[in-house]
Amino acid sequence: MTASAIHTDTVNITLNGLTLPGNLSVPENATGIVIFSHGSGSSRYSPRNNYVAEILQNTGLATLLFDLLTAEEDENYENRFNIDLLSIRLIDVTHWVQSYQKTKGLNIGYFGASTGSASALKAAAFYGHDIGAVVSRGGRPDLAMAALPKVLAPTLLLVGGWDKEVIQLNEKAYQNLKCEKKLVIIPQASHLFKEPGKLNEVAQQTADWFSTRI
Repeated sequence: MTASAIHTDTVNITLNGLTLPGNLSVPENATGIVIFSHGSGSSRYSPRNNYVAEILQNTGLATLLFDLLTAEEDENYENRFNIDLLSIRLIDVTHWVQSYQKTKGLNIGYFGASTGSASALKAAAFYGHDIGAVVSRGGRPDLAMAALPKVLAPTLLLVGGWDKEVIQLNEKAYQNLKCEKKLVIIPQASHLFKEPGKLNEVAQQTADWFSTRI
């Protein structure tokens, strides 16, 4: 898959009277789509998520990176940690993806980062078998603890080996997942996987997980 075969558009997702901007990239003959749920204070411009998205696009998967909050909503710091609000927003955007001409019919996966992992898992619990797989990068799945036993989608938890507190939180969440699951500790990596080669390792693990499941 070459970059020239990937079509990227800026989309405006209208939900219940508000508009959320997003970047939608669809390779020719896409086999599925991964919807990104970013962490607090981040946006569709997250360099880490965009790096992962590019790797996924080159494996034939469409990607959607969008702002979960409007600019006004984001000014209220508490909204960034309102997992219920973010989950509902992701559920509504997923419905949009299922209806949108360029993406309807594609199998769907979720990629969540930091607190975005909790909203991804809650939305996956809501949709059941309609979600093919979930990947969490440095995530806080513990913030969706009550929903975890209801998740049916195969779930991959990726955590940096130096991110000790988040490892413990992921281990607790892992015990509550009843679906196909895997917890991978990436050695010598911090929370944001800034170390050389570590984000690429995240991207490759993510691509492998999605390519065999959605």
